[in-house]
Amino acid sequence: MPDARRRPLPTSSSDPPSIYPFALSHSHSYYSPSPTPTMKVLAILYDGHKAALEEPRLLGTTENKLGIADWLAAEGHEFIVRLYWPKEGPDSDFQKHIVDAEVLITTPFHPGYLTRELVEKAKNLKLCITAGVGSDHIDLNAAVDHKIQVLEVSGSNVVSVAEHVVMSILLLVRNFVPAHEMIERGDWQVSDVARNAFDLEGKVVGTIGAGRIGYRVLQRLVPFDCKELLYYDYAPLPEAAAKSVGAVRVDDLKDLVSKCDVVTVNCPLHEGTRGLVNDDLLKHFKKGAWLVNTARGAICDKDAVARALASGQLSGYAGDVWNVQPAPKDHVWRTAKNPLGGGNGMVPHYSGTTLDAQARYASGARSILENYLTGKPQEPQNIIVGLGKYETKAYGQR
Repeated sequence: MPDARRRPLPTSSSDPPSIYPFALSHSHSYYSPSPTPTMKVLAILYDGHKAALEEPRLLGTTENKLGIADWLAAEGHEFIVRLYWPKEGPDSDFQKHIVDAEVLITTPFHPGYLTRELVEKAKNLKLCITAGVGSDHIDLNAAVDHKIQVLEVSGSNVVSVAEHVVMSILLLVRNFVPAHEMIERGDWQVSDVARNAFDLEGKVVGTIGAGRIGYRVLQRLVPFDCKELLYYDYAPLPEAAAKSVGAVRVDDLKDLVSKCDVVTVNCPLHEGTRGLVNDDLLKHFKKGAWLVNTARGAICDKDAVARALASGQLSGYAGDVWNVQPAPKDHVWRTAKNPLGGGNGMVPHYSGTTLDAQARYASGARSILENYLTGKPQEPQNIIVGLGKYETKAYGQR
């Protein structure tokens, strides 16, 4: 007899073609095990402390529990919410509860790292939900091998991140941080900051990745009258989309960075992008270019970036993503500077977790969970790993 717990997972019938690269493959042969009547849901979040108590819209915290605790309790399910830190090691709450959890919910901002070793221990795990966008904290190949579905709330924070990218570009190009620090010190020496401040107008800006976020960055740069907007992506933008922002595709990454005054990284982290921005690639950047990375920290070699900034090969580096999160206190990106003592626009990972974004990704996480419980269609764009196969090209051409 066929296994009743391996039934087809229906998908939405309305699946318009995406205008963005990193789009889904449109083979909708998804399968899902049936949920158990009373299931264990494990959420790895972070403590918001006083801020979360005062601001209930901080939904991604252990205090506010994505807004789903009462609903899951009313449905009769066990909902375990644990602190993101310390989250690793054999004695951690994460490892203690993952062994019998059916559903794991994490965020990309304070993730619980689900390694292959943990996947193999998680005998009951059937579904991983990323409350946000970006599921590289999960060993996706292991999820494929063990037929664990991985879904994320696609599009929930793309506007939030795109806005942060443009802000970061401006604060680097205008040399904003050293100017503000000067004011805080009580100083007023305009020439010290103006010597490295420029206009964005007339500059060449390129994005590595022109998916949902990268494309929105290009859209938001149009009013600045940049000299050129370029992009590097394995999948070309549809002609109408490229024309609407005046973007030109460059086939070779080294060629792209050699043309750009500003480079922004907007691609997912996977085997093909890990360490992509390294010493060799940085040598091909324009001398004094600015680099922004709000994608994933591990796409950039941290020490190579710090060296390029110290030497003046880069005038600035900004972003909110780190190769390990939370970043160690001695992480080189916390204090890296250019030869003039500026050029650092690094912040904690919060570009995609504004209060507006939290409302969207909390609602989306609940929707995914409801669909799983009731057998309703999942939104196809949310499915990263189906049952035993990738359902997206966002994590490399597979």
